[in-house]
Amino acid sequence: MLNGKFIVIDGPDGAGKSTQIKLLAAFVEKSGVEVTVVRDPGGTDIGEQVRDILLSNKNEAMGVNCEVLLFMASRAQLYSQIIKPALEAGHCVICDRWVSSTIAYQAVAGKMGEEKVNRIAQECLERPWPNLTMIIDVPYDIGMARVGETKDRMENKGAQYHQAVRDAFVGQLVGRADFKRIDGKGAVEDVHQAIVEVILDYVDA
Repeated sequence: MLNGKFIVIDGPDGAGKSTQIKLLAAFVEKSGVEVTVVRDPGGTDIGEQVRDILLSNKNEAMGVNCEVLLFMASRAQLYSQIIKPALEAGHCVICDRWVSSTIAYQAVAGKMGEEKVNRIAQECLERPWPNLTMIIDVPYDIGMARVGETKDRMENKGAQYHQAVRDAFVGQLVGRADFKRIDGKGAVEDVHQAIVEVILDYVDA
């Protein structure tokens, strides 16, 4: 049932997405489904160059409008070059972040507005939304402690910004059956088990 499905794991900085994506990919592969893992922004030669621009601390002057357009550009390339062919080949695609991140970071915390960002996503992307989005939810202080001292441009935006990001991720869960919250405060294996339960419920639905 996971063949040709597009699954996103998202959440605030320090949520543990990368670790959980590796564990989920291994779990899905054990069921006999081929998995393609990608990250957003990035995942292609073009996307990785865009990622470097977005996250570099040299680019402090970058405005929120520029951020949104660069994120969408990387995403458009990633979908056409990697995600769409993988889905058509029957793979389960697991992606680290997607439009849900731009809603949280730029639309809400960056105050660009959800309606505007959603409209840009609809116009720029062949597929704005995946089959399933899991938000790993962690409080700001726990997430930032996990990030450590070396922070990229987005991670350096400050406590008020990142609290708004966390609240915006939680807000996206309201009224959407394709969004699921995962408590990210616990041990790695506990978080993984919660993700597995969501996947099993999705398959059985």
